[in-house]
Amino acid sequence: MPDKALLFNIQKFSLHDGPGIRTAVFFKGCPLRCRWCANPESQEAGLGAGRYYTVEEVMETCLQDRPFYEESGGGVTLSGGEVLMQAGFATALLDRLGEAGIHRAIETSALAPPAVWQKFITHVDFLIIDVKHYNRERHIEGTGVSNETCLANLQTALDNSKSVLPRIPVIPGFNNSLKDAGEFTRLFTAMRISKIELLPFHQFGEKKYADLGIPYPMQGVPQLHREDLALYRQVFIDKGIET
Repeated sequence: MPDKALLFNIQKFSLHDGPGIRTAVFFKGCPLRCRWCANPESQEAGLGAGRYYTVEEVMETCLQDRPFYEESGGGVTLSGGEVLMQAGFATALLDRLGEAGIHRAIETSALAPPAVWQKFITHVDFLIIDVKHYNRERHIEGTGVSNETCLANLQTALDNSKSVLPRIPVIPGFNNSLKDAGEFTRLFTAMRISKIELLPFHQFGEKKYADLGIPYPMQGVPQLHREDLALYRQVFIDKGIET
């Protein structure tokens, strides 16, 4: 297990990274290159912000908000980047959180070798898994990698009765048509998934690309808002999928 992990942020009082009030720990490094990535500084070890932390340093920060976790049913969420790129350290951290009685969640693309995934999820209480596209070729176009391993690992988590919330980042021109919604419902129905989350495309990361001096593929693309997804969302609801 590595002595340290490279993180680019620890965000306290997070309300959108799992149940309750949470501390979100953001790991650097990601095997995907999503065109809409809001955290480009997370992709490469040497790009932008970040520093190395020990497990003890992360635990010290996370334990500061234990009363908020207990009051709200919250805990700690490991995010990224892709947390599974530093799975050894993350596993050690998850075990320490578990020993402290703190609820443990991850936000992930589920892109990892199946053997690594199978072992890793035994240390997690709740998984938020991004499902970016149902189609292999389109997934490659949008992220640079195939979705086959991601979907297989999602199925493994479900087969192991883990608490899973699939999440679709809804991206204009990529997966936001009503036809796309219909294809997603077919996928989720086949996997016996009954609840998902939609994440409307936003431009919160736009300035980061300028600061880093790298091109932003989604420059000028309008943001999506909750009301923009009403018909899209209804496709899932009509098929009995809570959305």
